[in-house]
Order: sequence, then structure tokens, then C-alpha cells
Amino acid sequence: MALDTGELGFGFRERAPWACDPALTRGRLYPEPVSPTRSEYQRDRDRIIHSTAFRRLKHKTQVFVAHEGDHYRTRLTHTIEVAQIARALARALRADEDLAEGVALVHDFGHTPFGHTGEDVLDELLKEQGGFDHNAQSLRIVTALERRYAEFDGLNLTWESLEGLVKHNGPLVGSDGNGLSGPVPKPVLDYNALNDLQLASHASIEAQAAAISDDIAYNTHDIDDGLRSGLLTLEMLEDVPFLGELLMSTRDRYPGLEESRVSHEIMRRQITLMVEDAIAMAQQTLKELRPNSPDDIRRAGRTVVRFSDEMQQTDRDIKSFLYANMYRHPDVMRVRRGAAAIVKDLFNAYIDNPGLMGGHWVEGLEMLGADALARRVGDYLAGMTDTYAVEQHRALFDHTPQLR
Repeated sequence: MALDTGELGFGFRERAPWACDPALTRGRLYPEPVSPTRSEYQRDRDRIIHSTAFRRLKHKTQVFVAHEGDHYRTRLTHTIEVAQIARALARALRADEDLAEGVALVHDFGHTPFGHTGEDVLDELLKEQGGFDHNAQSLRIVTALERRYAEFDGLNLTWESLEGLVKHNGPLVGSDGNGLSGPVPKPVLDYNALNDLQLASHASIEAQAAAISDDIAYNTHDIDDGLRSGLLTLEMLEDVPFLGELLMSTRDRYPGLEESRVSHEIMRRQITLMVEDAIAMAQQTLKELRPNSPDDIRRAGRTVVRFSDEMQQTDRDIKSFLYANMYRHPDVMRVRRGAAAIVKDLFNAYIDNPGLMGGHWVEGLEMLGADALARRVGDYLAGMTDTYAVEQHRALFDHTPQLR
């Protein structure tokens, strides 16, 4: 897909008509005075960065648990990388960079300790209460669970930021109101009843930029972490033609280059090519749609910021490669089994003795039914970092699995 460099929004350029305008926001659930120094989306971004949930990302697993090495990605470093790519895409498409960055920064708030392992365990343990979904949990955090402000719970983000958080991967329901990928998580439906996020439409172009940036970041950086860990080798990258070509061109240009630098050169080229492909496809789609408002993007009936068919196949190939060679590697699976046992043990311990949670988590326990108690325990566990979960397990049990 050819990139039209004449259409790129580098430097200062007027906001495009399809971009969200913070001056025209649909507002916050709890009205607040306008800031004299920051736009509404800048305020959202700043609240996200200053939240407790954002700080916790530092000690939450991306792929490798924290103590396996200082240089592996955590949820926090991954989130920052996603935000950087999202800003670049938004800038190129003359969209609102602050909104794109904010959605990128908040998109992983709901992840449990130990990555998808913790999510899978909580989903099973909370099956009777509607299961567990990290996107829905992110919404719960920013609308209810953060306890920072005097006048409201949560962060009281703008409608556009909440819409982007919930729908950055696409619409949740079809025209018939039924979920497109199974039942819509209850926390999303509950909040939507208070503040309609238009679950049947696509999200803004800024949220779409954040979503594809997530794919670009973890496809690239999980390979980097896999090479660093020794689970992957440079030669194994030849199994994916796109990566194999990058490896060959790097070695041809820099014969004898040390492997760590070869790895980095491959990663930076991968990011560049995927970003340029996404921009080119978005440019083409925008020319076809000729949108005159953000709502034209929402009503387009298709994703505007996406890969070309060729790059989409490359994206699938990379994901398949990572699942086969890293995410399902015996060493990773062994750690995942230990992590799953920790989450399950803690959940059962807190259900049996909820007073162990302490702090505000024990407020009004006598008023909670079984379902409400299970959800509160799930909220408490989901907010834990890897390190805190291990520490709590050691305090409550005689044996804690070794996660290394």
C-alpha cells in the first residue's frame, strides 16, 4: 500500500473534520468546570497517568513475570510504547493526539496479575457472575474503582475516552442488539445504561489508532523479548516471510553486526513498515468515505485504521509464530500453571475470609450477597500486581509456586 506523504500531518496542521474536537466533547458523567490551560482530552490523559491503576502496570506481566529480568516488557512499558505509536498515527491522520494517547494509556488497566493467565482464571471463577473481561474491568476502574476525587468515584473521563476504551477493537453489538462476539460483559452494559456509549457503532479514529498500535507494539516487542530470553532465535524468524526478509536485508546491509543490534534493526523496521501500511490504508479509506465529522467515522460500517490485506496476513502469521514458539513454550506454560494456582488460591481464601482483603475492600461486607462478594474479590485480585499477589500468597499458604 503506497503512502501519500503529502497527506501526512507532521508539524502543526489544522485538525481534520473527522477528528474528535475536545471543545465539542459530549462531556463527562459528572459535569466539571472547563480547564483554562488544558483541553478536555489532555485532562483525561493526565488523570489516567496520575491514577493508581497506571502505576500498578509497572509490576504486571506482559509475557515474562517481573523478576525474570529487568529488561523485559511489563504492562507499563508496553502501554507507553503503544501510546507513542498511537500519537504518531493520530498526528499523521490529523486526528486528536491527546485522545489517541489517552485511550492507549488506559487500554490495559483491567489486566490482572500474571497477564492473560490471571484473566483466564478469574473468568472461570466468576463464571456465575458473568465472567471476567479485562476491557470491562478497565471500564470499572475508571468509572468506579479508582478512589481519588472528592465528588465522584473513578476518573470521570470524557465520553470519547470511555467510548474509545470500550470500543477500540470495534462495535460490541450488532443492529439487533446482540453481542457480536458473545454476550457483552455486564459491567459494560451496566455503565452503558447510565451513559450510552453507542455500542453498535465503531469508535473514533483516535481509538482505532490506539487499537492498531497495540497490535504493532506487542507483535514487535514480544519478538524482542523472546529473542532476549532465548526462547526465540534470529534463525527462527525465517519461519515468517516478512520477518525473514527483514533479517536478510539487515544482515546484507550490516554484515557481521552483533545479534542484539540485528534484533533491534529488525524491530524498528517492523514498526515502521506496519505503521506506514496502517497510515496508507487509512488515507485510502478516508478518501473513499470523505467523512465530515467524527460520527461519519463511527457510522462508516468498517474500521478506518487497519492493515492492508497483505499486512493483515503478516499480522496473523506473526501471532501464530509467537503462540507456537513463545506463548506456549513449555517454560512459559510452567510459569503460567504456577501463576494460575496463585490466583485461584487467593480467590478462594478471600471468599472464605473476605476480611483478609483489608482497607476499604471490607466496607459493608455484611450487606453483600454471594455474587457481589465474588465480584468484589475479583476486583481486588484484578488490581493486584504480580509481586503483591506472590507476597500475599506466601503470607497465607505454606507453599507458593516458583515463577521462574
